[in-house]
Amino acid sequence: MKHKKLFIGILTGVLILIVVLFAAGYFMVDYALKPGELTTRSRNINGSWEQMRHDYPELGPWLDSLRTVDALKETYIENERGERLHAFYVPAARPTRRTALIIHGYTDNAIRMMPIGYLYSRQLGYNILLPDLHAHGLSEGDAVQMGWLDRLDIQRWANEARQLFGDSIRTVVHGISMGAATTMMFSGEVKQMNVQPPKCFVEDCGYTSVWDEFAGELKNRFGLPAFPLLDIASLFCQWRYGWNFREASALEQVRQCTLPMLFIHGDADTFVPTWMVHPLYEAKPGPKELWLVPGAEHAVSYKENKEEYTRRVKNFVDKYIR
Repeated sequence: MKHKKLFIGILTGVLILIVVLFAAGYFMVDYALKPGELTTRSRNINGSWEQMRHDYPELGPWLDSLRTVDALKETYIENERGERLHAFYVPAARPTRRTALIIHGYTDNAIRMMPIGYLYSRQLGYNILLPDLHAHGLSEGDAVQMGWLDRLDIQRWANEARQLFGDSIRTVVHGISMGAATTMMFSGEVKQMNVQPPKCFVEDCGYTSVWDEFAGELKNRFGLPAFPLLDIASLFCQWRYGWNFREASALEQVRQCTLPMLFIHGDADTFVPTWMVHPLYEAKPGPKELWLVPGAEHAVSYKENKEEYTRRVKNFVDKYIR
């Protein structure tokens, strides 16, 4: 009888532990992929415009001039699930084939990438296309895709760029943070593209994989190991959204990319730790460059080093885009 009670107690404890772990895994998926910032930050269009004008004073006159001549335009596409995705675009002041496809980060939106749009449009004379990723900005969707399914949407945006600016365009894809991971994930798909691929890529502080990024956040924010919570959360993500944290790997995708890529990372970044850029850079075959930005934390390399950032990007893209 005593042994039976002990067995029942152990079994009950195990079942409770399993239920708690599965509940925690389910919560983690919502915490990571449906953060409150999607509403308060990414979907806050007026607030995003105000924030960019405040943080980057040079944007105000440029944006006003674009609106004066009706050069700041909007477009929509549909992804394979029938969801409507939004983007801003600006044709160059003078006709050109040079085009930049600019990709924002986690809980950001196209508006918050306007400083990079300014770099390419105002300073380098490019056409620019700035999508709102799935579930961000004015695009439909209910959960962040962390770049993995976004890589397929970016292929559609690359096709849309040709509709907007002409079939002969020569494109650079430039992303920051999650947008940089998206850029790298997309870079591994170019061999399968049925149109001319981009000429080069710029990734600024992207992560090696969703698994690595979430494992680091679990440890830093909550003091928890990846196993078993992250494994369970990844299973829930596969069940609910059709992808998992391990397959969403920028590292594996850049191994497939032989096109030129510029890697940028702040050497004081702790959110996407600086160490991540080194295996990414080593894994990438073909032409590549690396700039470790002294003292820069996450996603501020341009803001804190505008002239140097612009010079390095210009020197890189000028090698491959004429």
